[in-house]
Amino acid sequence: MNPPMNLGGGCACRAIRYSLTHSPLIVHACHCRDCQRLTGGPFVINLWIEAKFVEAGTVAPKSFRLTGGSGKHHHDVFFCEACGTTLWSRYHIVPGDCLFVRAGTLDAPEAVTPDVHIYTRSKLPWLTLPEDVPAFQSSYRIDEVWPAESKERLRYNRTEQV
Repeated sequence: MNPPMNLGGGCACRAIRYSLTHSPLIVHACHCRDCQRLTGGPFVINLWIEAKFVEAGTVAPKSFRLTGGSGKHHHDVFFCEACGTTLWSRYHIVPGDCLFVRAGTLDAPEAVTPDVHIYTRSKLPWLTLPEDVPAFQSSYRIDEVWPAESKERLRYNRTEQV
């Protein structure tokens, strides 16, 4: 699990700035086709974190709702209207008020490393995953992967929403 942090980040043109005031619940390297398409890369690194720990600056990102392979609304993507940089997503199936912040938008993206690789069934064949990091063909069960502190934070976040 990544250490506690107070990191800043933003878009390419620096119109949008944000700060993370807590460590993420978990860090995913997602290899799904949607993430590959959205990033133009082999995967995306997302910091799953409660929205209350993402302090936005004065300019708010715009959003766009994407439809998944099932034809249902899958998630909202938040981006800079000026330069198009995607900053984070909000997935509709995720419990609580959480965001998936793109590690590449951090001022110091090297501050985080993936805790888990997901949707590796669509991983590009030339990419070798580290042997010491859990990897899943699709998703996983939170109870089987997350540390106790993160599970408790998510539980607390869900009860705050009620």
